[in-house]
Parts: sequence; C-alpha cells; structure tokens
Amino acid sequence: MGKEKRSLPPAVGGSSLLTVFAVLCLTVFALLSLTTVRADARLAEASIETVAGYYKADYAAQEILACLRTGAPLPEGRSVRATHGPDHKGTLFSYDCPISDTQRLEVEVIVEEDGGYTVLRWQACPTVEWESDDSLDLWDGVLF
Repeated sequence: MGKEKRSLPPAVGGSSLLTVFAVLCLTVFALLSLTTVRADARLAEASIETVAGYYKADYAAQEILACLRTGAPLPEGRSVRATHGPDHKGTLFSYDCPISDTQRLEVEVIVEEDGGYTVLRWQACPTVEWESDDSLDLWDGVLF
C-alpha cells in the first residue's frame, strides 16, 4: 500500500507557445492590414479631390471657350488675354482656371472669325515654384 502512483501533468507547453505565437502573428497582420486600408482610403480621397478639381476647371475652361467662339459675355469673375494670332488667322486668347491651391489649367486657343478654333495649349501647371531640398549630405562616390 505504500506506493502511490504519481501522474505527470499533461505536456501543453509547446502547443501553448505555438498557439500564443499564432495569435500574436495574426494580430500583427490584422493591424498592418488596417493601416494599409486607412492609407489607401486617404489616397483615394485625395485622388477624388484632384480629379474633381481638374474636371471643374476643365468645365470652366470649356465654358469660356464657348463664350469666346459665340461672342457671348464671359462668366463673371473670368478674364481673358487677347492678342493677334500667328499669321493673323484669328485672335489668340490666353486664360487659366484654378484646379487646386497648387495647380491651375492654362489654356491658349486661337479663335477664328468664322467660329472655328485651334487649341494651342490645354495644360495643368503648378502655381508654386518648385524648390529643391539639398539638406541631405549624399555620397559623391569618392571614398576618401
């Protein structure tokens, strides 16, 4: 009677560690996915604003062009610069429409007497001057 049978506890150490590691990995991947989705949403919103601004400026430029071709008064608040076109074939009109705080749509068009027109320039251009950043000390390829 003096012998008691001792039972060993179940070996759960390895499987528990594996489970904790798997849960930790899944949590990290979920957080990375959430961060990526938020960044993509911000990029999509910025893209929507940019495209909407461009098409709003394009519509305003088309409206001005229609007024120039028909002789109708320009929309309120719009100004156009007019000069003689090359070879005196018509009048060269130059104007711009704002796209955003940093861009504008610049237009140059020749309108002929019969209402025909030739677009010379229809281009989105920056409104601010680009400045280079030379603050980084880059390696110039010389060892010493």
